[in-house]
Amino acid sequence: MKLVLLPLTAVSMLLGATAFAPNGSPTAFVSRLASSENVLYMSTKYDYTTKYSSTGSYGIEGGKPKVQDEFNPEESITAYLKAPDSVAAKSNLDGSVLVSGWVNTRERSDQFVFDLLNHEDSAFQFDKIVAFVDDMKFAKKRLLSRSARYTGLLDKLDFLEASSSGELPTLEQLSGIKHWVANVEAGDLSKIQDIAQLCKQASVENVSILLSGANGLDAAASVSAIQALDTSDTTFAVVAVGEFSEIPEGSLPYDISDFGTEEGVVPLGVTYSRDEAIRAVTDSLQLESGSNKAMTFTECTSTNTTENIGARLVKGLREAGYTRPQEIDHMISKGVAAYEKAIADYKQAKYEKENPDPEKLKKEEEEREKEAAIAWKKTEAEFAERKKNEIEENARAWAKREYFRKSMGGNMGMTEEEYIESVWDRAMFEGDLKYRMMHGGETDERKELAEFLEKQDKKKEIALRKAQEAMKGLVPSGDDDDDDDDEE
Repeated sequence: MKLVLLPLTAVSMLLGATAFAPNGSPTAFVSRLASSENVLYMSTKYDYTTKYSSTGSYGIEGGKPKVQDEFNPEESITAYLKAPDSVAAKSNLDGSVLVSGWVNTRERSDQFVFDLLNHEDSAFQFDKIVAFVDDMKFAKKRLLSRSARYTGLLDKLDFLEASSSGELPTLEQLSGIKHWVANVEAGDLSKIQDIAQLCKQASVENVSILLSGANGLDAAASVSAIQALDTSDTTFAVVAVGEFSEIPEGSLPYDISDFGTEEGVVPLGVTYSRDEAIRAVTDSLQLESGSNKAMTFTECTSTNTTENIGARLVKGLREAGYTRPQEIDHMISKGVAAYEKAIADYKQAKYEKENPDPEKLKKEEEEREKEAAIAWKKTEAEFAERKKNEIEENARAWAKREYFRKSMGGNMGMTEEEYIESVWDRAMFEGDLKYRMMHGGETDERKELAEFLEKQDKKKEIALRKAQEAMKGLVPSGDDDDDDDDEE
C-alpha cells in the first residue's frame, strides 16, 4: 500500500470538520470555552463578556489558569494552548439568511461570503441564501459560477433587488428572513442604526454587520450605533475594520479590541484584508462567542512575535492546528487578555517561589503542622479502633472454643452467649495476648496468665467483701456488735 503525505493545505481542510460537532445539528455543538478578561462592548441589557459558565452542557473548563513549572507560556505558546476542540455555535442557524452590500461591482464576484454561508463544515443550516443587490441581472451573472453549482450554492441562492443603488431592504423584503449579513462601507454608522431599526420591525433573529472603512470614527458615535442594535431582541455582531486590501485570507495575524472605545478606533490609513473581514463577519454570525459583540479587527503591523503578543498568539493557534472558526472563537472568547494573564500569573508564581515571604512561610508551616497533628490523631484513633475490634474478635473466638470444649463434657447449664459473658475478662486477656503475638509484640504467657489470675482473685475477694458488707447492713446493730466482739 502506498502512503501519500497530504499537503498542509489539505490537512487544514480535513481539520475543518472538527471545528464544530458532527451531524450538522446546531444543537449538538459543544464547547470548552473558559472564562476570560477579554470583555468586548458592554450593555445593561446583554452580557457581552466572554465569561462562560464552567458547568453545564458545554462541559467548560473554567477557573484560574493553573501555573505549571514545566513551561513558561511566554516562551512556549504551544504549551499554553490546549488541543483544538469543538466550539459552541448558535442553536438557530436555519431558515433564510439575507446578504446585503455585496455583488455590486464588476471588479470581483464577492462569492466568498456566499461560499462561507454555504460551507458544509460550518454550523449553518440555511434553506435559502438571499442576495440583496442593486442589480439582480448583473448579480446573477456574477454568482452563477461552476463552483457555485458544484457546492450546491445555486440550489439555495435567491435574489432580491434594491429600490435604488445602496438602499437597504424594505420590511416587505425582510419578511421570512431570520438572519442578516450586512456589508456597510465607508464607516457609515447611520446605516447601522437603520439596520437596527429594520431588524426590530422585521423580528430578525441574528444580524452580523461588517463595517469597513471605519478609520478614525468617533468612539461616542460608535457607541450610539451599537446601542441602537441593543434596543431590539436581535442578536448582533459588529466587525469594524479599516479600508479593504486584497491580501489573501490568513496572510497576517490580527488583534481584536472593543469597538466603541478609544482602543477600538481604527487608525487612519490602516487597511484590512477583504477576505479576512468576510471570514470574521460570517464566523461572528455562527459562533456563540460572537453574540452581542462589537469588535474592531486590526492587522498586526509587526509580525515580530517577540514584540507583538497578538501576532504570537494567532501564529501559535495556527501552528497548533486550530481551524479558522476555532481560531476566531479563541481570539474572541479568550484572546490576548487571557494569554497576557497566563504570562503574568506564571511570572508572579515564579517570583513568589524564588522570593518567599517569611511570614507566609511561617503561616504555611503552622498550617502544615496543624494538619499533620489532626491527621496523626485520626490515624491513632483508627488504629486503636482496629486493634480493639481485632482483640474482641480474638476474645470471642477463644470463648467459643472454651464453650465447645466444656460442653463436650456434659450439660453446661447456660447458652454460648451466657458463657461468653461470664468469661469475658479472661477472653479479652487471651484476645490481647494473641493480638500481640500476631503483631510481633513481647509476650510471656505463663507470667502474664499468673498475674491475670492473681488480679482476678483479688477482684473476687474485693467483690466478696463488698457483698458481705452489704449483707451486714441488713443485720440488726446488736448482731454487728457481737460479730465485732467475736472478731476481736
